Amino acid sequence: MSTLLLLLPPRPRLRAPGQATPAADAPRANAAREYDYALTSDGRQILREGRADAARLPAADTVVAVVPESDISWRRVELPRAGRQMRAALAGKLEEALLDEPEALHFALEPDASGGDTAWVAITSRPWLADHLAQLDAAQVFVDRVAPLAWPEEPARGHFFESGADGIALRWSHADGVATLPLGGGLARQLFPPGLVHAAQWTATAGVATAAERWLGTTVAVQTPAQRALAVVDSAWNLRQFDLAPRARGTRALRLVTRALMRKPWQPVRHGIVALALVQLLGLNLWAWRQNGEVKDRRAAVSATLTGAFPQIHDPLDPPVQMQKNLDLLRASAGSIGELDLEALLAAAATAWPGDRPPTDALAFEPGRLTLSAQGWSQPQIDNFRTQLQSEGWRLDASEGKLTVSRAGVQGRS
Repeated sequence: MSTLLLLLPPRPRLRAPGQATPAADAPRANAAREYDYALTSDGRQILREGRADAARLPAADTVVAVVPESDISWRRVELPRAGRQMRAALAGKLEEALLDEPEALHFALEPDASGGDTAWVAITSRPWLADHLAQLDAAQVFVDRVAPLAWPEEPARGHFFESGADGIALRWSHADGVATLPLGGGLARQLFPPGLVHAAQWTATAGVATAAERWLGTTVAVQTPAQRALAVVDSAWNLRQFDLAPRARGTRALRLVTRALMRKPWQPVRHGIVALALVQLLGLNLWAWRQNGEVKDRRAAVSATLTGAFPQIHDPLDPPVQMQKNLDLLRASAGSIGELDLEALLAAAATAWPGDRPPTDALAFEPGRLTLSAQGWSQPQIDNFRTQLQSEGWRLDASEGKLTVSRAGVQGRS
């Protein structure tokens, strides 16, 4: 199952009046709608990476947009019990701590958080994020999840990266939050005693790895931005909440459900469903095998009854039919009247014959069926005749001026 990681470009920052845009930033402004991406099939190895506009991004089963750390702030609050009004309640609760108007911000709760819990809230620019999602959606790139690149968690993690001209900064994420620390001066180093240094996990971009190891006093793992983004594949964080939650219908909704079930947290459920299906399949086969055996036993018993009663039959093909034919022959040879004989049919018709009708002037017989002329019969007379026959187990069919009498549920035999 492939996953496409899209690294959203940082949100443009305001500059002081008269301050020129650095030359390095000019290409970024001209290619603001291009995205760095990484394609992975297992969340461990990168199959392909590069940069492309939304229309030229590679296809994948799941698309995860990764928000830059500089564009997310974190607040730990006691969540109000607001239900569907949670977003508005959060805006009111955090209003005094926000630098922007609440309407311009997007809020997202940590996984599995609910009203009454103390939980982390991720905050980012709503217009900026909504604009990227709309652009990708218009290019038929449906973002299944929006994830932060770093979030409050244990164990603590530190990542060194380039910051400005010849500068190095440290992105520090731990159980108490996420922060960006400049390495200039000695204050930042005092925050990391040896015990914390050895307990945390450290990474750095290739350009600053040597300087980071010298500053930290221990080794760090070199990671590209794409390699670092792989951590979000198994992350439970999803910033697509409230008014930015995906609204999927029809086949896309089915696809999203299927993708969700294919993710790692649902692996035990998938294994259980497969095991249940196998058990059901095995059970159905065993039941069918048993039923087939019972059918064969019953057929053998019927065949044994037939050959026992009529020894001249050595190879039964259709025992019930053969049994009936031989019984009919025995009855005929003994002079007995059967239900399909003319005498039985005439007796039934005579018993139910309407008193106001004269004897029939025409009739036809074939084994099991007696056909009479219906000329001059009224519909009430036919209905009364049918009712009388049905009470004795006979059937009457009326069509094209003819009345046909037969035994109910029995077809005529030739």
